[in-house]
Amino acid sequence: LEVKIVDPEGNIVPVGATGELCTKGYSVMLGYWDDEAKTRETIVDGWMHTGDLATLDADGYCNIVGRLKDMVIRGGENIYPREIEEFLFRHPKIQSVQVFGVPDPKYGEELCAWIVLRADEQMSEDDVRAFCHGQIAHYKIPKYVCFVDELPMTVTGKVQKFVMRQQMIEAHGLKAADTA
Repeated sequence: LEVKIVDPEGNIVPVGATGELCTKGYSVMLGYWDDEAKTRETIVDGWMHTGDLATLDADGYCNIVGRLKDMVIRGGENIYPREIEEFLFRHPKIQSVQVFGVPDPKYGEELCAWIVLRADEQMSEDDVRAFCHGQIAHYKIPKYVCFVDELPMTVTGKVQKFVMRQQMIEAHGLKAADTA
């Protein structure tokens, strides 16, 4: 199996840089059943574009850092929600967390965190932001923080970020920036 990590133009990124994980080899699928368009989109010159965001270190180890479709672009900055989720999960009061983008007229997208607290714990939005301040870049601090009892899940246990995003859009009347 061959592996490479590429930028949006298909160029291999430097060691340590984030890009899309691509794989090639006998174990990689030949295509999607009865969907030539999806196959052409996913497999380019024999390389399968996985949709996973990853880095490759100097020793050749690959670290998956998120999904391409989950990446948030805030004011021109590429933000990987998984990085913020892993950071917030370090807080002893947080049991579970999901971070995603919501529309913003100024920055294109803003960050939102849905947090499930551990039993009998309490936190405020300001507590979350104070925990982040000075530890992660200012543009990675969620603008919206929502405390919930549970996260919306599919029957197979997959978190439904699109449901959370839609609920935030409706609850806050959020609208995307007008573009030319």
